[in-house]
Amino acid sequence: VQLQASGGGLVQAGDSLRLSCAASGLSFREYSMAWFRQAPGKEREFVAAIKRGGSSIRYADSVKGRFAITRDNSKSTVDLQMNSLKPEDTAVYYCAASRTIISSSMTTDQAYAHWGRGTLVTVSS
Repeated sequence: VQLQASGGGLVQAGDSLRLSCAASGLSFREYSMAWFRQAPGKEREFVAAIKRGGSSIRYADSVKGRFAITRDNSKSTVDLQMNSLKPEDTAVYYCAASRTIISSSMTTDQAYAHWGRGTLVTVSS
């Protein structure tokens, strides 16, 4: 399984950015997908997740109303649209995949077996 995240960069506060994660080596439609992030000196935290059928989506409170996660099973990709970015959104963003996740654990990093390398998002004030 390979997860390749892209789309990070340096933006100003209030700008938008779209991250994309391309998955290979798995039957994508059978996997729930998520985005996590890790800021310098902080622990990794949950950002957003979408179950394999797309019927269930979760967001961290800190990004609700600003970020949107979507998936395209035909392309084996999961995207994270980030709007109204804030300096506190600065982090390395990782995509993750799980075949066996349940709803109650969608926000937990231990529930995801596969991880990409991450893409850096820097938001300047």
